Amino acid sequence: MNIEKFYIINQQFMNMAGHYDRNGKSCSLVRELDRTIIVDKSPLEILADSIRCIGFDLKGAIATAKWILGDISMCPIMVNPIHNICVFATKSAQHEDAMWFNPEYIVRTNGFYQKTKVTLRNGLIITVPCRLASFNTKLQNADQLKKITGELGSNPLSFVLHPRREQLLKSRKRTRKKIKK
Repeated sequence: MNIEKFYIINQQFMNMAGHYDRNGKSCSLVRELDRTIIVDKSPLEILADSIRCIGFDLKGAIATAKWILGDISMCPIMVNPIHNICVFATKSAQHEDAMWFNPEYIVRTNGFYQKTKVTLRNGLIITVPCRLASFNTKLQNADQLKKITGELGSNPLSFVLHPRREQLLKSRKRTRKKIKK
């Protein structure tokens, strides 16, 4: 199998994971709908390059996802809002063995001895070292990010952020103190 020097996440992208080539060099195993390739970059480098190609950066994509979904851990990332491509990781992005999935190609998830079997659209089944509930939560967060981002793009006035409950309670306390004075 040839090693590609450069890769941009596209609409055919299903998943990727950190991989070591035959010389022990860290790279990525990328699966598309109809092919599998090895890329001479880490998954984070591929994400950063793919987001940079449309004029944004990885740090900004993460910050935006956290702003939309709330400050959740292991937030999904919108790689390309134009083509509605979103990915999520099974572990922290800093782990070399984190797997990244495009929710668009996940057909079914099943629990399997404290792990998750993920069935992809092309029939491939991947066992992920992650509990089913945890994986499904990440999948749901990614779908939610895609839906909200798509709605923002097509109808920006329909999106309203609700303030956090703690902020409401603090502002009510301040108002009560002012009224008492």
